[in-house]
Amino acid sequence: MQNFQQRIIDAPAAEVGALLDRLGSPQDPIWPTPAWSPLSLDAGLTVGSSGGHGRIRYSVAAHEPGRRVRFAFAPGLGMSGYHEFLITPEGPARCRISHTAAGRLEGKMLLMWPLVIRWLHEALLQDAFDNIQREATNHLPHPARWSARVRLLRLVFGRRTRGPAEAGRPSRSRRQ
Repeated sequence: MQNFQQRIIDAPAAEVGALLDRLGSPQDPIWPTPAWSPLSLDAGLTVGSSGGHGRIRYSVAAHEPGRRVRFAFAPGLGMSGYHEFLITPEGPARCRISHTAAGRLEGKMLLMWPLVIRWLHEALLQDAFDNIQREATNHLPHPARWSARVRLLRLVFGRRTRGPAEAGRPSRSRRQ
């Protein structure tokens, strides 16, 4: 399994890197809660810190402040490998944020990844990228929208709460 998502952000890499360094903290501006299960880490972005979001468990395998964080999937998950955020400068006032998930699928994940998890994963990342863009630029002209498939999967497999727009409450993850 390999999944790659990216977005160009019109902000300096250092500014976006500072946002990434708050991932999983109480002041996390990136992770799209309450629409998605919160990301929590028992010791923050330190190597060896354990946590995850929802049923997806992992630990911090590497952290290069302001640039990169890699998580290793927990044993027994049905996915052996990693997922990682990486910030790449694209000039003095522009950068690329990318997310890669790579590894080997086993057991029920052989079906769950392509039929369910991949779609939810990609929607969550687009919401997170929206949050980064909004925080770094104060502008989000085209917010990501959940597809009909993602809305259906969330009803069947996802969180039982409504998205923030439907619930009428403010969120960093804004749905149309």
